[in-house]
Amino acid sequence: MRGPAFGKGPWAPKGVPAARTRSERFDDIALRVMRVVVAPWLDRLGDLELAVEEVPVIPAGWSNTSVPLASYVEKSAAGGPRLVLFRRPLEHRAEGVLELETLLLTVIVEQVAEVLGIPAEDVHPGYEAD
Repeated sequence: MRGPAFGKGPWAPKGVPAARTRSERFDDIALRVMRVVVAPWLDRLGDLELAVEEVPVIPAGWSNTSVPLASYVEKSAAGGPRLVLFRRPLEHRAEGVLELETLLLTVIVEQVAEVLGIPAEDVHPGYEAD
């Protein structure tokens, strides 16, 4: 038997996939997708950072029925532009790793398209509108 069932120990030392947390696996997938989507647009996006938060902070007067999956934060005195992904709502909507990767691709492409002011289909060839 192999995999996460072993947990941390001599058969799954720190650094191997079995010892990785759910959030570490999410971060890896998000970074991989982000690199692929953003690479052709580096000249227009500048030093766009990727951040991951567990859940969004929803204001008291929130009237939308859905929870945001991501947010774009403009460049400010505190730091550069940042794309923030909300891990728990994204994971909740995905049944597995492949579905999570597809959802992350969709969310990141749509956020980048909005920032660039172009159609999402032009940002990445793998994008499929719902």
